[in-house]
Amino acid sequence: MKQVLLCTTTLLLSMAATVVAAHDLSVRECQEGRDFIRNAALSRDQGLSREEFIGRMHEDIERIQVFPPDLRWFVQDAEDEQLLVTAAERVFDSPTEPEQHGDDFLRACFARIEHFSGR
Repeated sequence: MKQVLLCTTTLLLSMAATVVAAHDLSVRECQEGRDFIRNAALSRDQGLSREEFIGRMHEDIERIQVFPPDLRWFVQDAEDEQLLVTAAERVFDSPTEPEQHGDDFLRACFARIEHFSGR
C-alpha cells in the first residue's frame, strides 16, 4: 500500500510539474509568430474569411498534437496556442494594417518572455 501511494504521489507531482512548466518562447519564435500573424492579416485582405482561416488554424493545431511538443513550431503548450489563436482572431475581429497586427503580436510575445523569465 505504501508503494502504491508513493507511486501515485510521484506521478501526480510529475504531472503537476508538467502542467505548471510553460514553454519558454524564444525571440526567434516570437519573430516567426509575428510573420504568421502579419500573413494572416494579408490573407484577410485578400478575402480569406475569419471562419476559413481560424478553422484551418484549429485543424492544423489539432494535427500537430501527435508530435512531441519539442518538435512543434510554437504551439508547444496551451499558452502558446492561446497567444497565437487570440492574435489571429484579433486580425479578423479588429482589422488594422498587417504590420500593426504583427507588431502587436511581437509585443505580446516579448511580454510573455519577460513574464516567464522571472519565474
